[in-house]
Amino acid sequence: MWKTVLLLIVTILVVPIAGFYFSEPMTDLQWQTTKELIWIYVIAASACFIVSTLTKNYSQVDKLWSVIPVAYVWVAAYRGGFEPRLVLMSTVVTIWAARLTFNFARRGGYSWKFWTGEEDYRWAVLQARPEFSNPIVWAIFNLFFISFYQMGLILLFTMPIVKSMGGGPLGWADYLCAAGVIFFVILEGIADQQQWNFQQEKYRRIHAKEELGDFYGKGFTHTGLWGMMRHPNYASEQAVWITFYFFSVAATGSWLNWSVVGCSLLVVLFKSSSDFSEKISAEKYTSYADYQRQVPRFVPFTKFGK
Repeated sequence: MWKTVLLLIVTILVVPIAGFYFSEPMTDLQWQTTKELIWIYVIAASACFIVSTLTKNYSQVDKLWSVIPVAYVWVAAYRGGFEPRLVLMSTVVTIWAARLTFNFARRGGYSWKFWTGEEDYRWAVLQARPEFSNPIVWAIFNLFFISFYQMGLILLFTMPIVKSMGGGPLGWADYLCAAGVIFFVILEGIADQQQWNFQQEKYRRIHAKEELGDFYGKGFTHTGLWGMMRHPNYASEQAVWITFYFFSVAATGSWLNWSVVGCSLLVVLFKSSSDFSEKISAEKYTSYADYQRQVPRFVPFTKFGK
């Protein structure tokens, strides 16, 4: 865990400094827009902390993960006078958000009682650890990591739209980025659907007291995209925001700028998150260790000869 924390600190410090060094400073319009987005972030993160503390449901950020980026990008588009590039970027983010929101909703993530809904099972596992058994320690973790860090990360990986404000004319690179984002959104949708189909049938058989057989008896999705990568949904999510960053490259003509920090931190987060998820899965499913040895984590075709 401390390795992850150290990596986060290094990324937060080094990447923005390098980005500012190699790119033009922010314009007045970009600064003003950033300040407005930070206000939205502070209000949303504070609300997540308060609601999660009162209800003991620590997945409040999950409810906003696919929603608040839409607010960020369209505020930026409005502030930028609806430049064609900003509208294109906002449109692909809205497409991403619609799909992810649908997937979260069908899993029971939302309720008319907005503070309820499915909670990520990993929070309960983490809270049961000795180092988090103290309520004060958990409250601090909830405040700084679950609420403010994760909400801050969402703001950061949408910041390429701010960097793109006032950029060069819309070109083929922008359309290539848009096609790339939509491609990875579709890929993520296929992965989520394959997992949904597997889990629905598995639990139908369990509730009906039917034999699971070798296929469903494994307990976890392991075919289709999941036979090529252990986390095709995570891989696609990272690819969406890495591709989104390249809009700012097209706008500025510079390969490195400060807005790269968002997708960089997202990669670190998903590495840590997948480590934690896989530890739980390996303890729960006897064949998961073999699956780990045979199937790559994020990048397909990288375990030759297995």
